[in-house]
Amino acid sequence: MKVARYILGALWAIAFVLGLIGLYQRLTHGHLLAGYGSYVVWGLWVAAYAYFVGLSAGSFLLAAVVNVLNVQDLKPLTRPALWTSFVSLVIAMIGVVLDLGHMDRAFSLFLRPNFSSMMAWMGVLYGAFGLLLVALAWFIYRKNEGMVKALLTMGIPLAVAFPGGGGALFATLSAKPFWHTPLTPVFFVVGAFVSGCALMTALAALLWPKRKEMLRLLGRLVIALVAIELVLEWAEYSIPLWYGVSPEKDLLMQVLAGPYWWVFWIVHILLGSAVPVALILWKPASPGAVGAAGFLTAATFLAVRLNIVIPGQITPELQGLESAFVDHRLTFAYAPTTHEWLVMSFLVSAAVGLLWLGFRLLPLIDSKEVQRYERAA
Repeated sequence: MKVARYILGALWAIAFVLGLIGLYQRLTHGHLLAGYGSYVVWGLWVAAYAYFVGLSAGSFLLAAVVNVLNVQDLKPLTRPALWTSFVSLVIAMIGVVLDLGHMDRAFSLFLRPNFSSMMAWMGVLYGAFGLLLVALAWFIYRKNEGMVKALLTMGIPLAVAFPGGGGALFATLSAKPFWHTPLTPVFFVVGAFVSGCALMTALAALLWPKRKEMLRLLGRLVIALVAIELVLEWAEYSIPLWYGVSPEKDLLMQVLAGPYWWVFWIVHILLGSAVPVALILWKPASPGAVGAAGFLTAATFLAVRLNIVIPGQITPELQGLESAFVDHRLTFAYAPTTHEWLVMSFLVSAAVGLLWLGFRLLPLIDSKEVQRYERAA
């Protein structure tokens, strides 16, 4: 066990150092080393921002629903889920700030908001959600269970709204038909619940491997949420492709059969959906199987975000625009550069490090409750 911890610690240290190199490059060279340009303006970091926002909202929703419905077997997840939500929100904000051309202008969203813009409302929602998490931390510290439950209840619509607001930002861009659909905000909300619950399932298998009923419930929840996500994707893809005359047809075929087809079929469908469901059905109470299923679903959900962010930008708004001017920044082809992946390594390793520090330094797990359960088992 110690050897495994040392190996994981070494891998984390390597990832963090590589991430610091990417962060230094970003701060010193700006966007010069990134793969996006004047046409494809949102890349890996925006997908990562949407991904971490989803993890934040999804883990909070799990904690809130568990307490509102009084699901006793899952209540020990409340504090870890709230800490995970806070860490994910912080990392999401760092990711989107790093994507900005002028990072110092990020505060303009709060100081001079334009409320006719969906982005301004996103700022309001993110700020309100952050304050809610701080208030919850205070009342948990004060052991005021009544206020904790009340805030969790009030936080449910907010936790639905703030990933939905990110989806609405994409959906309101009418010049991008791939995004401009009523289902886009729904995808962001459902995806948040899928990825957040999957991540908490992986953490539960790691922290409470002997709580078989907890693992069974979380495994069933992951299967149900993955099924809902796949049904929505079937609707989103099959209807425009049915007669093949929709303007989104070519973009959808880029996702399904383009150069990066494997992101959808192998990463998302196989590793992120089929394998996790099979693992849970095979051993529904095994911490190894359920934990691996949760980890795979949560980790590979970045592919879903990439398949939303990138395809919406790869079609010229004007016919012939791609050949009207020639420059390495004037292209509709995009692939993340090594520099972008290094920054992504920083975001992920920073998130893992903060989660670890929280579990080491904060009272996220009731040790007495764990001991009582293990004695009873």
